[in-house]
Amino acid sequence: MTRHPSLVRRALVSAAAAAALYLESTAAIALASAHVHASSDDAVRGGIAVVTFEVPNESTKGAATTALTVNLPDLTSVQAETKPGWTTKLDRDSASGTVRSVTWTAAPNGGIGVDQFGLFRISVKLPDADTVSFPTTQAYADGSVVKWDQLPQPGGAEPSNPAPVLTLADGPTPPPTQHAHPSSAAAPTGAPASTSQKPRATADNTARVLSGAALLLAALGIGVALVARRT
Repeated sequence: MTRHPSLVRRALVSAAAAAALYLESTAAIALASAHVHASSDDAVRGGIAVVTFEVPNESTKGAATTALTVNLPDLTSVQAETKPGWTTKLDRDSASGTVRSVTWTAAPNGGIGVDQFGLFRISVKLPDADTVSFPTTQAYADGSVVKWDQLPQPGGAEPSNPAPVLTLADGPTPPPTQHAHPSSAAAPTGAPASTSQKPRATADNTARVLSGAALLLAALGIGVALVARRT
């Protein structure tokens, strides 16, 4: 049986080109999902919560992230967690008693390095609203600045620099006013609503990328085996 190396090579080249196109597109998806994110395990309307900001380093020049400013919608009862290697400053409005922003600044030669991320936490009293937005400014050691301050676009499309947004759950339902009756006892009513945050789509995107790559490599192996068998 005669072998045709050229046919096998053409199959390999075609498969490699398809793999390159796929990996390029999935890399773009992964990059687009690397934004500053806000999350909380106890985000309830009007309640006190610890909000965590996940900040990735997206510099293409190898510069470290050296400062982060998170704008707050005039919240009260704001406290920032102590973070080693960083100083923290709250911009307070003494007249209204609210806090307008919180800024973290890295010590000299410090910050978030390339291929790293940092976690920044605050404790705040959340507003009585469905969602709360935290426009954020990220500064790098080379002087570049990235503003994460864009709101969702009509139709649900994600902007290129979305502001971190936290979805707030309803708080516990207050029990109704009870009236005493000689022959019956009031039954307790009301149950706390779930306050857990929905997981971010970043992990899902990564899983899809890895699964797609695995399927593509498997298809490549099967195609080469079939070509070799037919020749």
